[in-house]
Amino acid sequence: MIIDHIGIVVKDIEIGIKHWDKVFGYSQMTKVVTNTRQKVKVVFLQKENSILIKLIEPSAEDSPIFIFAKKGGGLHHLCFKCDNMETQLEICKEQRIRILTEPQPGEAFENENSAFLYAKHGLNIELIETDKKAELL
Repeated sequence: MIIDHIGIVVKDIEIGIKHWDKVFGYSQMTKVVTNTRQKVKVVFLQKENSILIKLIEPSAEDSPIFIFAKKGGGLHHLCFKCDNMETQLEICKEQRIRILTEPQPGEAFENENSAFLYAKHGLNIELIETDKKAELL
């Protein structure tokens, strides 16, 4: 597995995009898309020779990240890309990594599957097996 991106929760995605550009030099890579299952808006940011950043804003009060965003947001997850999600999930289960959401299509990845897991040390993990990202700018 390799790290694909780092997920950051923000209160306002447009303010987040501007902040990451001005402070860290990241530019918007994709259009903002709404993930209807997780009730979030997401956008990918890029910077040459650096890892991708995914900003995440709740799109509804019953979003799983609504309270986190209300408290100011911050680091949400590391996303790992694997070659085979089914195999990797079995390995994770053997290592007692808890599956929070089973693989499901996500708009951030052109409806390719992603899953969320919870590992030791309070680590929230997103697992994908695709290079696809939301519609590029």
